Amino acid sequence: MNEMVRTQYAPDVVSPPGETLQEILESRGMSQAELAERTGRPKKTINEIVKGKAAITPETAIQLERVLGIPAEFWNNRERQYRESLARQEQHQYLARSSEWVDLFPWSAMEKRGWVTSQKGKAERAEQLLAYFAVASPDAWTEVWRSVAPAFKRSQAFQSNFAALAAWLRRGEILASRLETLPFDSQRLQQLLPRARELTRETQFTETLVRDCAACGVALVFVPELPGTHVWGATRWLSPSRALIQLSLRYKTDDHFWFTFFHECGHVLLHGKRDVFVESEEFSLDEAKEAEANSLARNVLIPETALKSFLRRRVFTGTAIRQFAFQIGVAPGIVVGRLQHDGLLERTACNELKRTLDWPHL
Repeated sequence: MNEMVRTQYAPDVVSPPGETLQEILESRGMSQAELAERTGRPKKTINEIVKGKAAITPETAIQLERVLGIPAEFWNNRERQYRESLARQEQHQYLARSSEWVDLFPWSAMEKRGWVTSQKGKAERAEQLLAYFAVASPDAWTEVWRSVAPAFKRSQAFQSNFAALAAWLRRGEILASRLETLPFDSQRLQQLLPRARELTRETQFTETLVRDCAACGVALVFVPELPGTHVWGATRWLSPSRALIQLSLRYKTDDHFWFTFFHECGHVLLHGKRDVFVESEEFSLDEAKEAEANSLARNVLIPETALKSFLRRRVFTGTAIRQFAFQIGVAPGIVVGRLQHDGLLERTACNELKRTLDWPHL
């Protein structure tokens, strides 16, 4: 009897299993006809296996094990690897023809941020993009992301800008997947708002803010914007019990940052779980819902009664702003931003009271 051979097959280039079978037959001086007779398979079948025209079935693999002493596992693996190789070659050719889709994405910017790795070929880039978005094909990508596209303002730059936005949003999903969050609790999030407001005076706040949001069922992530997106925030629901707030730090001052954060909290608390809110110059926003989120953010940061009392003084100096901010427990830059927005303070006035934020802080 032939000694059983345990062979691990892992070639760089996968050839048809029939080539291996023919080599073994030649080394043993066995013809295809004899193998057909010993296995009980038709001669034509054996010849087609050798030529790669017919597959080695699990039944045939067992027969080859009995006749040649080479495990059925070996033949099954050879066949599986060969068929997988053919499928990958076909997919590679298909993806190589997807250059127009690949070119929609800001590859250099994504590579610089470490979201993808360096690839020169279009097929290789397409493979990475599909893995990045966790989809099987460009058509599947379109299907998955079409729910966001209708809100995007149509322009000549629509496709490329939308692809960049999708890449930015997807990065938020990836980062959120690394965060553990409790099931969403609306009451806990409402209770968080005044505590988060106190953090506006802190220089190091992100770890606390992310942790407190996670305890409410909200994944808070920070993702630098990509070229062409013009985005500063987004809110979506990843599941019925898990919300995502994504901030880009497009405007690098604390007044913009905190207003955007509380604005997105407003969307989570006030609006539907099927809604997608993207704060971007390229998006057509629901004005009514945006106004509601704006109102919540304004009132949380600077209570209306306190603001009216301060405005009656008609004194908006740096000292007065600092004192008022201290009294209500917020960073003075937030007061400056509100006064500038309402037209009560020049855009260039008191900007030294604003704190500049950058990615090392986040």
